[in-house]
Amino acid sequence: MATFEIEGGYRLSGELHPQGAKNEALQVLCAVLLTSEDIFISNVPEISDVLKLIEILSKLGVEVERLAKGNYRFRAARIDVDYLKTNEYSKQASSLRGSIMIIGPLLARFGIGYIPQPGGDKIGRRRLDTHFTGLQKLGAIFDYQTDTHFYSVTAQKLKGAYMLLDEASVTGTANILMAAVLAEGTTTIYNAACEPYLQQLSKMLISMGAKIEGVGSNLLTIHGVSSLKGCSHTILPDMIEVGSFIGLAAMTGSEITIPKAGIEHLGIIPDQFKRLGIVVQQKGDDIFIPAQEHYEIESFIDGSIMTIADAPWPGLTPDLLSIFLVIATQAKGSVLIHQKMFESRLFFVDKLIDMGAQIILCDPHRATVIGLDHAHRLRATNMSSPDIRAGVALLIAAMSAKGKSTISNIEQIDRGYENIDTRLNAIGARIKRLN
Repeated sequence: MATFEIEGGYRLSGELHPQGAKNEALQVLCAVLLTSEDIFISNVPEISDVLKLIEILSKLGVEVERLAKGNYRFRAARIDVDYLKTNEYSKQASSLRGSIMIIGPLLARFGIGYIPQPGGDKIGRRRLDTHFTGLQKLGAIFDYQTDTHFYSVTAQKLKGAYMLLDEASVTGTANILMAAVLAEGTTTIYNAACEPYLQQLSKMLISMGAKIEGVGSNLLTIHGVSSLKGCSHTILPDMIEVGSFIGLAAMTGSEITIPKAGIEHLGIIPDQFKRLGIVVQQKGDDIFIPAQEHYEIESFIDGSIMTIADAPWPGLTPDLLSIFLVIATQAKGSVLIHQKMFESRLFFVDKLIDMGAQIILCDPHRATVIGLDHAHRLRATNMSSPDIRAGVALLIAAMSAKGKSTISNIEQIDRGYENIDTRLNAIGARIKRLN
């Protein structure tokens, strides 16, 4: 198990280039299973979760060629569906939640999908009902083996259907969408997720020959086709990493430029940071965060305390609430952080309280933060990363703290951020990776 040792209190200065979007990568990589022709994907983030999915695809029989850093060719001409029944597959897929999205493409093209209960961040209940209910509406037969914890879906031929999703699940929508593009007839998905990742997946499928209407809305109409062809696709910059860098700059009083940030796909993220008093300047497609001694949280028009809450797109992504919470600890003013979607995601705040932050954990979903306005710096401490986003939030806290902190279990951070220590050290951070 690796550990970060962080010497806090240093200001950074320079450029931080965002990696390709992890959540988009996991979707579009699964889509390569829908055709036997070549798929070229660029700006692939080479992080552990993505590399693990690429390994699963390779073991399934997908030809994988790394053309250059972040650029890959995939060809799923000879798929070995029997691999789905092996112990090796069970071990690989159960450690990666994104592996659930191979179910839709495999079902659509080969009539079978088989996967163990997937892993991922321990941030609370993350049910899979939406995935399998949607696939059943397309005609799949669902089975769950309680002894092995394996899910399976089978179908002779999928047929289009109308469905109203019980939740706007991003991965659920992606799975159903990838199955529906090869189903016979028309499929209508209402209450579909419409995040930029889904829009990108839809655009990729359309370039492969799929017929999809309503891209970017919560109502998707898919006219099934008999087969799909190859294509080339470029992954967007990672909005979560862009948001993390904005928060890092504010928390450490640093001057940072984020080139090619994909601003048109960030939605309300920049404006939410501005609500905390952080200056976010746009220069073309670049974001510039000037060094700030102080940033002050706004209040609502009636003077009540500001609330930052997550919501399905175009609301604020839940993946950034950990970042908002930690940077609020050094703002001027108070804010209520409301994490609606996952009941275990705020439990890392005890580490911040140990560092001197003033936080009241109201319940599993809400925390009130009383900002210190840099009057009292956080104290260095020893911590462990519970999940990807909390891990980076703790890293930001440690970089602003006085003294030397350690963060163990940084494999969690590596799942979502590529070479984060190397990139931050290049602009002035003091982070050591200890194995």
